Amino acid sequence: MTKAWKLSGLAAALVASLAAVPVAAQDMTLKLGHLANEDNPWHKASVKFGEELAALTDGRIVVEVYPNESLGKEIDLINGMQLGTVDMTITGESLQNWAPMAALLAVPYAYKSIEHMDEVASGEIGDRIEAQIVERAQIRPIAFFARGPRNLTSNRPIAHPDDLDGLKMRVPNVPLFVDVWKALGAQPTPMAFSEVFTSLQNGTIGAQENPLALIRSANFNEVQSHVNMTEHVRSWIYLTIAEMTWNKLSDEDKAAVMEAAARAQAYERGLFEDSIAADRAYLEANGMTFVEVDGPAFAAKAKDAVLANVSDEIKPVVEGLFAE
Repeated sequence: MTKAWKLSGLAAALVASLAAVPVAAQDMTLKLGHLANEDNPWHKASVKFGEELAALTDGRIVVEVYPNESLGKEIDLINGMQLGTVDMTITGESLQNWAPMAALLAVPYAYKSIEHMDEVASGEIGDRIEAQIVERAQIRPIAFFARGPRNLTSNRPIAHPDDLDGLKMRVPNVPLFVDVWKALGAQPTPMAFSEVFTSLQNGTIGAQENPLALIRSANFNEVQSHVNMTEHVRSWIYLTIAEMTWNKLSDEDKAAVMEAAARAQAYERGLFEDSIAADRAYLEANGMTFVEVDGPAFAAKAKDAVLANVSDEIKPVVEGLFAE
């Protein structure tokens, strides 16, 4: 009797001790949904992340990537991550619905160059943004991808804000964008993207602004002659994992996730730089003239409108970025 009791006690102690030690994930599958198509660098980097993570964990963690909103739209995916039905997504300033500091990902004229943006995203301000996202959205950024800067297309060169001279242009239906372009001297008109080509073609508007990749894919070179390198919005977007999923990982597997994410980030940057160069070459070959602009003049004229549109929480940070 005594011997049997001792054995059962030892067994119980062994079970208790095992329960106290984090167990490495076994055969875990992470669902990663996003909005980009299969040709987009974000999708290719997501696949790369999965390959690297599988290699680092000897195949114990598998990543299934779902492009083209096949798992849902961006906000649906964020909600799914909070509920535990989705593990990962790629998302950016939409997170400001939960974490106001996420608005810093896409503030007009806040970042003077891609190097400046990288410095902010990977520095103290980026750490604060990420911490707030984790705390308030229960989603953990693990890497960031660059987004193509937005540029102004037109049928005449615009190198300085004075050249806008009331130019009627399409902008997304975002108050910040409308107010900034008004301050710069244009006549901004909110319009659905699907209507832009025809409106440029028939002269309802004379200009629009978007990244080079979208200018190319929308064939705006057929109805616009100039790309003015305003680069008025530089921004980044996060590869994220649900905090609920993150907390299921052992420390070893968390380290593997972060290493795979770092490799995916570096891979995406190479693809991004190649795509920017390829898009410019294509647009130039198809008749568009690229115009260097007076960036500081645009930024100075836009500053007050930008500050008037950002929340009080991030306004001091934005003021600091403009002052750099």
